[in-house]
Amino acid sequence: MKKAAFIISATLLAVSPAWAHGEKPHAAAQVVVKEQKDWGIAGDAKDVMRTITLRMTDNMRFTPDRIEVKEGETVRLRLHNDGKIMHELVLGTPRELAAHAEQMMKHPNMEHDEPYMAHVPPARRGEIIWTFNRAGEFEFACLIAGHFQAGMKGNITVRPR
Repeated sequence: MKKAAFIISATLLAVSPAWAHGEKPHAAAQVVVKEQKDWGIAGDAKDVMRTITLRMTDNMRFTPDRIEVKEGETVRLRLHNDGKIMHELVLGTPRELAAHAEQMMKHPNMEHDEPYMAHVPPARRGEIIWTFNRAGEFEFACLIAGHFQAGMKGNITVRPR
């Protein structure tokens, strides 16, 4: 009986996907939990006011690396990974992104999936729909181990209404 239980457990482990940070693409039909952050809240596709395309490359840069939005604007960030390695885009405050990047260096396979981040495999696309409902200076970055440290980040200016 113990042998049968072991075989069943081993089989389940072998067929159960284990998604690590950077390996799981965002699913369009996924239920998004809306949680207010300092830099805004997850948006709805029906409320998108404009689309901003950001390109990610293996030279550890975003193009453009600066964007400007208006307070209250819901934006679709369309992400193109033009590289040959995984990249991501994470929105946040400079302090939060730096702390998260430090954690990713210590735990590069950390699992998480939030509406303010998108993991984009090589030669693929992703998107984030976000409502920037707070004015201020924020950032976006790739927090895959070593990418942030190599300068893969950009600035977001949210202008008051």
